[in-house]
Amino acid sequence: MQAAEPAALQLRDAQGTLKAWPVLSMQTDPTRTLSIQDVLKAPDRWQEPPHRGGALGVRPDAVWLRVPMVVDFASQGQWALDIDHPDLNRIDVHLVRNGALLRHVVLGSAIEFDERPLRTRSHAVMFELVPGERYDLILRVETRAAMILPISLHTPSALLAHAVDEQMLQGVLTGLALCLIFYSLAQWASTREVLFGQYALLTAGSLLFSLHLFGIGRQYLWTDSLWFTEHAAGLSALMATTGSFLFISQTLAGHLPRSRFLRWMRGGAVLCCTLALLYALDVLSTRVIAGVVSILGLVPALMGIPGALRRTRAGDAIGSTLLTAWVVYFVATAVVIGVINGWMPVNFWTMHSFQFGATLDMLLFLRVLGLRTQAVHKAALVASRERDAMHSLAHTDPLTGLPNRRGLQMALSSALSRSTNERMVAVYVMDLDGFKPVNDRHGHDVGDELLVAVTRRLQGHVRQSDVIARMGGDEFVIMATHLQGEQQAHDLGSKLLDAFHAPFALGSIQVQVGLTIGYAIAPIDSTDPGGLLKLADAAMYSGKQSGKFCLRRNTGDLALSSN
Repeated sequence: MQAAEPAALQLRDAQGTLKAWPVLSMQTDPTRTLSIQDVLKAPDRWQEPPHRGGALGVRPDAVWLRVPMVVDFASQGQWALDIDHPDLNRIDVHLVRNGALLRHVVLGSAIEFDERPLRTRSHAVMFELVPGERYDLILRVETRAAMILPISLHTPSALLAHAVDEQMLQGVLTGLALCLIFYSLAQWASTREVLFGQYALLTAGSLLFSLHLFGIGRQYLWTDSLWFTEHAAGLSALMATTGSFLFISQTLAGHLPRSRFLRWMRGGAVLCCTLALLYALDVLSTRVIAGVVSILGLVPALMGIPGALRRTRAGDAIGSTLLTAWVVYFVATAVVIGVINGWMPVNFWTMHSFQFGATLDMLLFLRVLGLRTQAVHKAALVASRERDAMHSLAHTDPLTGLPNRRGLQMALSSALSRSTNERMVAVYVMDLDGFKPVNDRHGHDVGDELLVAVTRRLQGHVRQSDVIARMGGDEFVIMATHLQGEQQAHDLGSKLLDAFHAPFALGSIQVQVGLTIGYAIAPIDSTDPGGLLKLADAAMYSGKQSGKFCLRRNTGDLALSSN
């Protein structure tokens, strides 16, 4: 009595796409010596797979898979086998009918791209099937990576639609990653902030890994390079891990150059670079690198967690953003591990989980960059304000807010360098008459109020371009620029003198103080800041001795006074 036929896929055109795993059976080939004839002669060796999630884990042996199919009588007979996981080294596809081999096609990443029956990013081949007939697809799979096998049968239109959808998705995610890389490189070039360069390295490694994993790189970039096809996954993973070590260490301890954490993280980056070199020279195998990266890839995040927790507890958004990114990374990694081991089904979301997680991580790390840049700018602003405050304290009188002697010297030196006979500079040295009695009678607080009131009155009688300075005590200096002649300088001094005929109202107290002014003009009297001030000061002292409340000019050899 003949054994019952196994359940088969019913190939109906209306369905468009059919998953193969519900009817798939398998047998192992530990010695990798079985041929298709050996398999056909031993139909009793077919077994149920350990699980029907769509993956068989990382295996050193070869695996044979059988997919029974029955073509519907109404079908046009055109069906495509599609194995949508590009990272499979060799797939021998056998089309069998009634125990006879009809066609043998070799697919896989180890095959030259030009030799593929369909030049798609996945492993696909078209078959012309006879309606109403029963077939077996027998696949032999051998790979150094994980045996993730999303096997489907498509009509031509369904295959095209699936391919276009995936290409659109990969285009969007790749375009986003490229924008992030170009942005970070541009920022690195303009700001010289090393964190942007490390972010670019991390993002580039992640992008390269995705391009390899989903076949876009082989389809468009390194089509003819079998060496790069074989090494792309390992090299890109090591590149991304190197970027992770550097980026996380710089984010958390870049301001602590002697930090042990920083040294260990940079040591991890050096280790990754060393492993990448050994792998590129084929000193290390793909299987060894895969094992190393699966452990090493988690180290940057695990080492960074304590520092990120400390920052989070301190209210720093950088810490919480890093922790969120690592939660996403660990979840995505867990899904990948689940897919590889068959604990989770192979579908659109699980196949793209790592890519989606990596993209979200890149955006979260971009936020870290923004927060770090914001913090740097804030620190620079605080430093600038502190510098301005120190400068103000060094050049400003704290009571009146006027420039002090040092501030006046700077302004006077600048103005004298541009003075001419048509654009004269006048310096007025002024001392209050009767200030000491007011201070002694009413106290220092009233004296300080009077000095502030004097400042306001002087400001009301000079031009906006003129500079008023307090030299100390009750001595003030005014520097007037862009004067067209000696008479204009004299008139301005007289105007200042006249302003002090009116008394000062200080709350309920009214006081009267006068003013004695001595002045000198540049470039006529002197072009030296110190010399000009000495002439004006001498003129003021002369005025004090001759009766106070006067305006006097000292040119060194003649005096001009006004009472």
